[in-house]
Amino acid sequence: MKLKWWQRFLPRSAFSQTVLLLGSLLLINQLVSYWSVAVYFIKPSYEQINQLIARQINILFVDGVDVGREHLTMVDALNAKVRDDGMTVYNLKQAQEAGLGQATYYSFLSEQMSVYLGGEAEVRFSQGEKLDVWIKPPQAPTLWIKVPLSSINESDLSPLTLYLLVIGGLSVAGGWLFARRQNRPLKRLQKAAVAVSKGDFPPMLPLSGSTEIVEVTHAFNQMANSMKQLEQDRALLMAGISHDLRTPLTRIRLASEMMVEDDQYLKEGIVTDIEDMDAIINQFIAYIRNDQEGAREPDQINRLIQEISQQESHREETIELSLADCPEIAINSVAIKRVLSNLVENAFRYGNGWIKISSYHQGNTVCFSVEDNGPGIDETKVESLFQPFTQGDSARGSVGSGLGLAIIKRIVDRHHGRINLSNRPQGGLKAQVWLPLTDKNQ
Repeated sequence: MKLKWWQRFLPRSAFSQTVLLLGSLLLINQLVSYWSVAVYFIKPSYEQINQLIARQINILFVDGVDVGREHLTMVDALNAKVRDDGMTVYNLKQAQEAGLGQATYYSFLSEQMSVYLGGEAEVRFSQGEKLDVWIKPPQAPTLWIKVPLSSINESDLSPLTLYLLVIGGLSVAGGWLFARRQNRPLKRLQKAAVAVSKGDFPPMLPLSGSTEIVEVTHAFNQMANSMKQLEQDRALLMAGISHDLRTPLTRIRLASEMMVEDDQYLKEGIVTDIEDMDAIINQFIAYIRNDQEGAREPDQINRLIQEISQQESHREETIELSLADCPEIAINSVAIKRVLSNLVENAFRYGNGWIKISSYHQGNTVCFSVEDNGPGIDETKVESLFQPFTQGDSARGSVGSGLGLAIIKRIVDRHHGRINLSNRPQGGLKAQVWLPLTDKNQ
Protein backbone atom coordinates (compact mmCIF):
# COMPACT_ATOMS: atom_id res chain seq x y z
CA MET A 1 0.00 0.00 0.00
CA LYS A 2 1.40 3.37 -1.03
CA LEU A 3 1.68 5.88 1.81
CA LYS A 4 0.74 9.53 1.48
CA TRP A 5 3.58 12.02 1.80
CA TRP A 6 2.57 13.15 5.30
CA GLN A 7 2.24 9.56 6.54
CA ARG A 8 5.94 8.96 5.87
CA PHE A 9 6.83 11.30 8.75
CA LEU A 10 4.58 9.54 11.28
CA PRO A 11 5.94 6.77 13.53
CA ARG A 12 5.12 3.25 12.35
CA SER A 13 5.70 1.10 15.44
CA ALA A 14 3.09 0.74 18.19
CA PHE A 15 5.63 1.89 20.79
CA SER A 16 6.49 5.17 19.02
CA GLN A 17 2.82 5.82 18.20
CA THR A 18 1.86 5.38 21.87
CA VAL A 19 4.67 7.66 23.02
CA LEU A 20 3.68 10.28 20.43
CA LEU A 21 0.02 10.10 21.50
CA LEU A 22 0.80 10.42 25.20
CA GLY A 23 3.35 13.16 24.57
CA SER A 24 0.88 15.13 22.43
CA LEU A 25 -1.87 14.84 25.04
CA LEU A 26 0.50 15.90 27.81
CA LEU A 27 1.79 18.82 25.75
CA ILE A 28 -1.76 20.00 25.11
CA ASN A 29 -2.51 19.63 28.82
CA GLN A 30 0.57 21.68 29.71
CA LEU A 31 -0.30 24.41 27.23
CA VAL A 32 -3.89 24.60 28.48
CA SER A 33 -2.67 24.69 32.09
CA TYR A 34 -0.18 27.45 31.33
CA TRP A 35 -2.80 29.42 29.41
CA SER A 36 -5.30 29.00 32.26
CA VAL A 37 -2.80 30.23 34.83
CA ALA A 38 -1.84 33.16 32.62
CA VAL A 39 -5.45 34.15 31.93
CA TYR A 40 -7.00 33.54 35.34
CA PHE A 41 -4.06 34.36 37.62
CA ILE A 42 -1.30 36.40 35.99
CA LYS A 43 -3.43 38.58 33.72
CA PRO A 44 -5.89 39.71 36.46
CA SER A 45 -2.93 40.57 38.72
CA TYR A 46 -1.34 42.74 36.05
CA GLU A 47 -4.69 44.37 35.28
CA GLN A 48 -5.14 45.19 38.94
CA ILE A 49 -1.62 46.64 39.14
CA ASN A 50 -2.33 48.65 35.99
CA GLN A 51 -5.48 50.08 37.56
CA LEU A 52 -3.70 51.04 40.79
CA ILE A 53 -0.90 52.78 38.84
CA ALA A 54 -3.51 54.67 36.81
CA ARG A 55 -5.10 55.94 40.02
CA GLN A 56 -1.72 57.16 41.28
CA ILE A 57 -1.04 58.95 38.01
CA ASN A 58 -4.48 60.60 38.08
CA ILE A 59 -3.75 61.81 41.61
CA LEU A 60 -0.34 63.06 40.43
CA PHE A 61 -1.96 65.26 37.78
CA VAL A 62 -5.02 66.26 39.82
CA ASP A 63 -3.72 69.81 40.18
CA GLY A 64 -2.76 69.96 36.52
CA VAL A 65 0.67 70.41 34.95
CA ASP A 66 1.82 73.28 32.80
CA VAL A 67 3.25 71.32 29.86
CA GLY A 68 4.49 74.50 28.36
CA ARG A 69 7.22 74.88 30.96
CA GLU A 70 10.74 73.51 30.54
CA HIS A 71 10.93 69.74 30.84
CA LEU A 72 13.48 69.84 33.63
CA THR A 73 11.25 72.10 35.76
CA MET A 74 8.24 69.85 35.13
CA VAL A 75 10.19 66.68 35.94
CA ASP A 76 11.50 68.18 39.17
CA ALA A 77 8.03 69.30 40.15
CA LEU A 78 6.50 65.89 39.56
CA ASN A 79 9.33 64.04 41.24
CA ALA A 80 8.81 66.18 44.30
CA LYS A 81 5.17 65.08 44.42
CA VAL A 82 5.85 61.33 43.96
CA ARG A 83 8.98 61.05 46.13
CA ASP A 84 7.12 59.12 48.82
CA ASP A 85 5.25 56.83 46.36
CA GLY A 86 8.38 55.23 44.87
CA MET A 87 7.67 56.52 41.35
CA THR A 88 10.19 58.40 39.23
CA VAL A 89 9.47 60.85 36.41
CA TYR A 90 11.85 61.11 33.43
CA ASN A 91 11.99 63.06 30.25
CA LEU A 92 12.64 61.04 27.09
CA LYS A 93 16.42 61.32 27.23
CA GLN A 94 16.58 60.40 30.90
CA ALA A 95 14.19 57.50 30.33
CA GLN A 96 16.38 56.09 27.55
CA GLU A 97 19.40 56.26 29.86
CA ALA A 98 17.42 54.56 32.65
CA GLY A 99 16.51 51.53 30.48
CA LEU A 100 13.39 52.45 28.55
CA GLY A 101 14.89 51.01 25.38
CA GLN A 102 15.01 47.52 26.90
CA ALA A 103 11.39 47.66 28.07
CA THR A 104 8.72 45.57 26.30
CA TYR A 105 5.55 47.18 24.98
CA TYR A 106 2.19 45.64 26.01
CA SER A 107 -0.68 46.67 23.79
CA PHE A 108 -3.49 45.28 25.99
CA LEU A 109 -2.24 47.08 29.12
CA SER A 110 -1.64 50.23 27.07
CA GLU A 111 -5.25 50.21 25.86
CA GLN A 112 -6.49 49.64 29.41
CA MET A 113 -4.29 52.46 30.77
CA SER A 114 -5.59 54.79 28.05
CA VAL A 115 -9.15 54.16 29.28
CA TYR A 116 -8.18 54.77 32.92
CA LEU A 117 -6.26 58.01 32.14
CA GLY A 118 -8.70 59.37 29.60
CA GLY A 119 -6.25 59.62 26.70
CA GLU A 120 -3.64 57.73 24.66
CA ALA A 121 -1.15 56.12 27.03
CA GLU A 122 1.66 53.59 26.60
CA VAL A 123 2.73 50.86 29.03
CA ARG A 124 6.04 48.99 28.97
CA PHE A 125 7.69 46.45 31.28
CA SER A 126 11.41 46.03 31.88
CA GLN A 127 13.20 43.39 33.94
CA GLY A 128 16.32 44.22 35.87
CA GLU A 129 16.96 43.48 39.49
CA LYS A 130 13.22 44.01 39.87
CA LEU A 131 10.24 44.47 37.59
CA ASP A 132 9.63 48.08 36.45
CA VAL A 133 6.55 49.52 34.76
CA TRP A 134 6.99 52.44 32.36
CA ILE A 135 3.97 54.64 31.63
CA LYS A 136 3.71 57.51 29.17
CA PRO A 137 0.64 59.48 30.44
CA PRO A 138 -1.61 61.46 28.11
CA GLN A 139 -1.42 64.43 30.51
CA ALA A 140 2.33 64.81 29.71
CA PRO A 141 3.16 62.91 26.47
CA THR A 142 6.83 63.97 26.64
CA LEU A 143 7.43 62.34 30.01
CA TRP A 144 7.82 58.75 31.24
CA ILE A 145 6.87 57.56 34.72
CA LYS A 146 8.67 54.50 36.12
CA VAL A 147 6.96 52.47 38.84
CA PRO A 148 9.09 49.74 40.47
CA LEU A 149 7.16 46.64 41.52
CA SER A 150 9.30 45.41 44.38
CA SER A 151 6.71 42.88 45.48
CA ILE A 152 6.33 41.28 42.03
CA ASN A 153 9.23 39.90 40.02
CA GLU A 154 9.42 37.65 36.98
CA SER A 155 11.45 35.25 39.12
CA ASP A 156 8.31 34.83 41.24
CA LEU A 157 6.76 33.06 38.26
CA SER A 158 9.68 30.64 37.86
CA PRO A 159 8.34 28.16 40.46
CA LEU A 160 5.14 27.89 38.44
CA THR A 161 7.10 27.36 35.22
CA LEU A 162 9.40 24.88 36.96
CA TYR A 163 6.40 23.06 38.38
CA LEU A 164 4.80 22.73 34.94
CA LEU A 165 8.08 21.57 33.38
CA VAL A 166 8.68 18.97 36.11
CA ILE A 167 5.12 17.66 35.89
CA GLY A 168 5.37 17.55 32.09
CA GLY A 169 8.71 15.74 32.19
CA LEU A 170 7.48 13.20 34.74
CA SER A 171 4.31 12.65 32.73
CA VAL A 172 6.27 12.06 29.50
CA ALA A 173 8.66 9.70 31.32
CA GLY A 174 5.71 7.83 32.81
CA GLY A 175 4.07 7.59 29.38
CA TRP A 176 7.33 6.31 27.88
CA LEU A 177 7.64 3.63 30.58
CA PHE A 178 4.00 2.65 30.10
CA ALA A 179 4.40 2.38 26.32
CA ARG A 180 7.62 0.38 26.75
CA ARG A 181 5.92 -2.00 29.14
CA GLN A 182 3.03 -2.44 26.70
CA ASN A 183 5.40 -2.87 23.76
CA ARG A 184 7.73 -5.43 25.38
CA PRO A 185 5.41 -8.45 24.90
CA LEU A 186 4.80 -7.39 21.28
CA LYS A 187 8.55 -7.14 20.66
CA ARG A 188 9.04 -10.57 22.18
CA LEU A 189 6.21 -11.90 20.02
CA GLN A 190 7.75 -10.38 16.89
CA LYS A 191 11.14 -12.01 17.56
CA ALA A 192 9.47 -15.37 18.18
CA ALA A 193 7.50 -15.07 14.92
CA VAL A 194 10.74 -14.39 13.00
CA ALA A 195 12.32 -17.43 14.63
CA VAL A 196 9.36 -19.61 13.65
CA SER A 197 9.56 -18.34 10.07
CA LYS A 198 13.16 -19.62 9.98
CA GLY A 199 12.08 -23.03 11.23
CA ASP A 200 13.24 -22.50 14.83
CA PHE A 201 10.66 -23.01 17.56
CA PRO A 202 11.39 -21.03 20.75
CA PRO A 203 10.02 -21.99 24.19
CA MET A 204 6.48 -21.01 25.11
CA LEU A 205 6.20 -17.25 25.50
CA PRO A 206 5.15 -15.95 28.94
CA LEU A 207 1.57 -14.65 29.11
CA SER A 208 2.07 -11.04 30.23
CA GLY A 209 0.75 -7.64 29.27
CA SER A 210 -2.80 -6.47 28.59
CA THR A 211 -5.69 -8.90 28.10
CA GLU A 212 -5.56 -8.56 24.31
CA ILE A 213 -1.80 -9.19 24.19
CA VAL A 214 -2.17 -12.21 26.49
CA GLU A 215 -4.80 -13.66 24.15
CA VAL A 216 -2.62 -13.06 21.09
CA THR A 217 0.42 -14.60 22.83
CA HIS A 218 -1.62 -17.63 23.85
CA ALA A 219 -2.86 -18.07 20.27
CA PHE A 220 0.71 -17.74 18.99
CA ASN A 221 1.96 -20.38 21.44
CA GLN A 222 -0.72 -22.76 20.22
CA MET A 223 0.12 -22.02 16.59
CA ALA A 224 3.87 -22.48 17.16
CA ASN A 225 3.24 -25.76 18.97
CA SER A 226 1.05 -26.99 16.10
CA MET A 227 3.67 -25.99 13.54
CA LYS A 228 6.37 -27.76 15.54
CA GLN A 229 4.27 -30.91 15.56
CA LEU A 230 3.62 -30.51 11.83
CA GLU A 231 7.36 -30.21 11.15
CA GLN A 232 7.97 -33.39 13.12
CA ASP A 233 5.30 -35.15 11.07
CA ARG A 234 6.90 -33.87 7.87
CA ALA A 235 10.27 -35.25 8.94
CA LEU A 236 8.65 -38.59 9.71
CA LEU A 237 6.90 -38.56 6.33
CA MET A 238 10.21 -37.79 4.58
CA ALA A 239 11.86 -40.74 6.29
CA GLY A 240 8.92 -42.96 5.40
CA ILE A 241 9.01 -41.99 1.74
CA SER A 242 12.76 -42.54 1.55
CA HIS A 243 12.55 -45.97 3.15
CA ASP A 244 9.15 -47.42 2.26
CA LEU A 245 9.06 -46.35 -1.39
CA ARG A 246 12.67 -46.69 -2.43
CA THR A 247 13.08 -50.17 -0.97
CA PRO A 248 10.49 -51.82 -3.29
CA LEU A 249 11.79 -49.76 -6.22
CA THR A 250 15.24 -51.20 -5.57
CA ARG A 251 13.80 -54.74 -5.58
CA ILE A 252 12.00 -54.05 -8.85
CA ARG A 253 15.23 -52.75 -10.40
CA LEU A 254 17.11 -55.88 -9.27
CA ALA A 255 14.35 -58.10 -10.64
CA SER A 256 14.46 -56.31 -13.99
CA GLU A 257 18.19 -56.96 -14.25
CA MET A 258 17.47 -60.68 -14.10
CA MET A 259 15.04 -60.60 -17.02
CA VAL A 260 15.98 -62.62 -20.13
CA GLU A 261 17.09 -60.95 -23.33
CA ASP A 262 13.73 -61.65 -24.99
CA ASP A 263 12.14 -59.28 -22.47
CA GLN A 264 14.73 -56.54 -23.00
CA TYR A 265 12.11 -54.13 -24.32
CA LEU A 266 10.15 -54.57 -21.09
CA LYS A 267 13.28 -54.07 -19.00
CA GLU A 268 14.03 -50.69 -20.60
CA GLY A 269 10.50 -49.49 -19.88
CA ILE A 270 10.64 -50.67 -16.29
CA VAL A 271 14.02 -48.96 -15.68
CA THR A 272 12.73 -45.74 -17.20
CA ASP A 273 9.64 -45.81 -14.98
CA ILE A 274 11.77 -46.49 -11.91
CA GLU A 275 14.01 -43.51 -12.70
CA ASP A 276 10.96 -41.27 -13.17
CA MET A 277 9.49 -42.46 -9.85
CA ASP A 278 12.83 -41.91 -8.11
CA ALA A 279 13.01 -38.36 -9.49
CA ILE A 280 9.46 -37.68 -8.29
CA ILE A 281 10.34 -39.01 -4.82
CA ASN A 282 13.37 -36.69 -4.75
CA GLN A 283 11.09 -33.75 -5.51
CA PHE A 284 8.72 -34.77 -2.70
CA ILE A 285 11.62 -34.97 -0.27
CA ALA A 286 13.00 -31.59 -1.40
CA TYR A 287 9.59 -29.99 -0.94
CA ILE A 288 9.02 -31.56 2.48
CA ARG A 289 12.50 -30.51 3.69
CA ASN A 290 11.45 -26.91 3.13
CA ASP A 291 15.05 -26.10 2.13
CA GLN A 292 16.14 -25.13 5.63
CA GLU A 293 19.51 -26.88 5.47
CA GLY A 294 22.66 -24.76 5.45
CA ALA A 295 23.38 -21.28 6.72
CA ARG A 296 23.33 -18.20 4.54
CA GLU A 297 26.75 -16.92 3.66
CA PRO A 298 28.04 -14.36 1.13
CA ASP A 299 28.42 -15.92 -2.30
CA GLN A 300 28.61 -14.93 -5.97
CA ILE A 301 25.60 -15.77 -8.11
CA ASN A 302 27.86 -15.88 -11.17
CA ARG A 303 29.86 -18.69 -9.58
CA LEU A 304 26.72 -20.80 -9.19
CA ILE A 305 25.67 -20.08 -12.78
CA GLN A 306 29.06 -21.15 -14.11
CA GLU A 307 28.94 -24.36 -12.07
CA ILE A 308 25.51 -25.23 -13.49
CA SER A 309 26.75 -24.45 -17.00
CA GLN A 310 29.76 -26.75 -16.58
CA GLN A 311 27.63 -29.55 -15.15
CA GLU A 312 25.29 -29.38 -18.14
CA SER A 313 28.03 -29.04 -20.76
CA HIS A 314 27.60 -32.67 -21.83
CA ARG A 315 24.17 -31.94 -23.31
CA GLU A 316 23.62 -31.25 -26.96
CA GLU A 317 21.75 -28.02 -26.26
CA THR A 318 23.60 -24.71 -26.36
CA ILE A 319 23.89 -22.69 -23.15
CA GLU A 320 24.65 -19.00 -23.67
CA LEU A 321 25.94 -16.99 -20.68
CA SER A 322 25.55 -13.24 -20.23
CA LEU A 323 27.00 -12.42 -16.82
CA ALA A 324 27.38 -8.90 -15.48
CA ASP A 325 29.51 -7.81 -12.53
CA CYS A 326 27.37 -8.63 -9.45
CA PRO A 327 28.19 -8.13 -5.75
CA GLU A 328 28.14 -10.96 -3.25
CA ILE A 329 24.86 -11.67 -1.46
CA ALA A 330 23.99 -13.69 1.64
CA ILE A 331 22.30 -16.84 0.32
CA ASN A 332 21.92 -20.53 0.95
CA SER A 333 24.12 -21.58 -1.95
CA VAL A 334 22.75 -25.13 -2.09
CA ALA A 335 19.16 -23.91 -2.26
CA ILE A 336 19.81 -21.20 -4.89
CA LYS A 337 21.79 -23.70 -6.95
CA ARG A 338 18.71 -25.95 -6.85
CA VAL A 339 16.64 -23.01 -8.18
CA LEU A 340 19.06 -22.57 -11.07
CA SER A 341 19.20 -26.29 -11.74
CA ASN A 342 15.39 -26.64 -11.81
CA LEU A 343 14.98 -23.64 -14.13
CA VAL A 344 17.69 -24.93 -16.47
CA GLU A 345 16.15 -28.42 -16.42
CA ASN A 346 12.77 -26.96 -17.40
CA ALA A 347 14.45 -24.98 -20.18
CA PHE A 348 16.11 -28.19 -21.46
CA ARG A 349 12.85 -30.08 -21.26
CA TYR A 350 10.61 -27.56 -23.02
CA GLY A 351 13.10 -25.59 -25.16
CA ASN A 352 14.25 -26.25 -28.70
CA GLY A 353 18.00 -26.50 -28.16
CA TRP A 354 18.88 -22.97 -26.97
CA ILE A 355 19.20 -21.66 -23.40
CA LYS A 356 20.46 -18.32 -22.12
CA ILE A 357 21.42 -17.62 -18.50
CA SER A 358 21.95 -13.97 -17.53
CA SER A 359 22.82 -12.07 -14.38
CA TYR A 360 22.89 -8.37 -13.50
CA HIS A 361 22.85 -5.95 -10.59
CA GLN A 362 19.65 -3.91 -10.28
CA GLY A 363 19.34 -1.40 -7.42
CA ASN A 364 19.51 -3.24 -4.11
CA THR A 365 18.94 -6.63 -5.73
CA VAL A 366 20.88 -9.17 -7.77
CA CYS A 367 18.92 -10.71 -10.63
CA PHE A 368 19.43 -13.81 -12.77
CA SER A 369 17.27 -15.17 -15.57
CA VAL A 370 16.94 -18.36 -17.60
CA GLU A 371 15.50 -18.16 -21.13
CA ASP A 372 14.55 -20.82 -23.68
CA ASN A 373 13.10 -20.83 -27.21
CA GLY A 374 10.26 -23.24 -26.55
CA PRO A 375 6.49 -22.72 -26.98
CA GLY A 376 6.09 -20.53 -23.86
CA ILE A 377 3.14 -20.63 -21.45
CA ASP A 378 -0.31 -19.18 -20.99
CA GLU A 379 0.44 -16.02 -18.98
CA THR A 380 -3.01 -16.13 -17.35
CA LYS A 381 -1.94 -19.31 -15.56
CA VAL A 382 1.47 -18.12 -14.33
CA GLU A 383 0.48 -17.69 -10.66
CA SER A 384 -1.17 -21.12 -10.50
CA LEU A 385 2.01 -22.77 -11.79
CA PHE A 386 3.73 -21.98 -8.49
CA GLN A 387 1.18 -24.06 -6.56
CA PRO A 388 2.21 -27.61 -5.59
CA PHE A 389 1.18 -30.42 -7.98
CA THR A 390 0.25 -27.95 -10.73
CA GLN A 391 1.36 -29.02 -14.20
CA GLY A 392 2.30 -26.69 -17.02
CA ASP A 393 -0.12 -26.17 -19.88
CA SER A 394 -0.34 -28.46 -22.85
CA ALA A 395 1.99 -26.27 -24.89
CA ARG A 396 4.91 -27.11 -22.57
CA GLY A 397 3.85 -30.67 -21.74
CA SER A 398 3.01 -32.15 -18.35
CA VAL A 399 6.06 -34.17 -17.34
CA GLY A 400 6.97 -34.55 -13.65
CA SER A 401 5.16 -34.20 -10.33
CA GLY A 402 4.30 -30.51 -10.56
CA LEU A 403 6.54 -29.60 -7.59
CA GLY A 404 9.49 -28.05 -9.45
CA LEU A 405 8.19 -24.46 -9.59
CA ALA A 406 6.63 -24.78 -6.12
CA ILE A 407 10.07 -25.68 -4.72
CA ILE A 408 11.64 -22.76 -6.59
CA LYS A 409 9.02 -20.32 -5.30
CA ARG A 410 9.48 -21.52 -1.73
CA ILE A 411 13.26 -21.12 -1.85
CA VAL A 412 13.02 -17.63 -3.39
CA ASP A 413 10.41 -16.56 -0.83
CA ARG A 414 12.61 -17.75 2.03
CA HIS A 415 15.34 -15.50 0.64
CA HIS A 416 12.85 -12.58 0.58
CA GLY A 417 13.18 -12.41 -3.21
CA ARG A 418 10.68 -12.67 -6.04
CA ILE A 419 10.31 -14.67 -9.25
CA ASN A 420 8.55 -13.85 -12.48
CA LEU A 421 7.69 -15.94 -15.53
CA SER A 422 6.98 -14.28 -18.88
CA ASN A 423 6.95 -15.15 -22.57
CA ARG A 424 9.78 -13.82 -24.72
CA PRO A 425 8.81 -11.67 -27.73
CA GLN A 426 10.98 -13.95 -29.89
CA GLY A 427 9.21 -17.02 -28.51
CA GLY A 428 9.94 -19.15 -25.47
CA LEU A 429 9.88 -18.55 -21.73
CA LYS A 430 11.92 -16.21 -19.53
CA ALA A 431 12.20 -16.90 -15.79
CA GLN A 432 13.62 -14.02 -13.71
CA VAL A 433 14.63 -14.15 -10.04
CA TRP A 434 15.48 -11.13 -7.88
CA LEU A 435 17.37 -11.59 -4.60
CA PRO A 436 17.97 -8.74 -2.08
CA LEU A 437 21.52 -7.70 -1.28
CA THR A 438 20.84 -7.76 2.47
CA ASP A 439 19.34 -10.57 4.51
CA LYS A 440 16.17 -9.19 6.10
CA ASN A 441 16.23 -11.86 8.76
CA GLN A 442 19.39 -10.47 10.29
